[in-house]
Amino acid sequence: MMYNAAVSVRNERRISDYVTCGEVSAAVMSSSGKIYTGVCIDTCSTLGICAERNAIFNMITNGEQEIIKVIAVLPDGTSGAPCGACRELMVQLMPGRYKDIEIMMDYKQEKVITLGELTPEWWIK
Repeated sequence: MMYNAAVSVRNERRISDYVTCGEVSAAVMSSSGKIYTGVCIDTCSTLGICAERNAIFNMITNGEQEIIKVIAVLPDGTSGAPCGACRELMVQLMPGRYKDIEIMMDYKQEKVITLGELTPEWWIK
């Protein structure tokens, strides 16, 4: 369900000479069970955003702030770990509870780990 939601918004394209998007897509499941999606947006001056943060901002825009599960779908269709900036946002968004967020590391192998396992010694406890 989350994998399909993320794949459905992936649309790799060049928006201008300076902006590309859609190489990576993501989905987050909120505590209400709703799934929010986003794509990466890359700019020549690093003003872009990762797909995971885009999906999280979509969730926040829609009035929710608690994440249960995250998946990032890479250009080849596999899933992988969120980058450090995305991890940092999740930690700051849910201090004290971020360690329980499930990260779908390998969708095809059904490998899921928690953000606490992926990020065991973060600066926020």
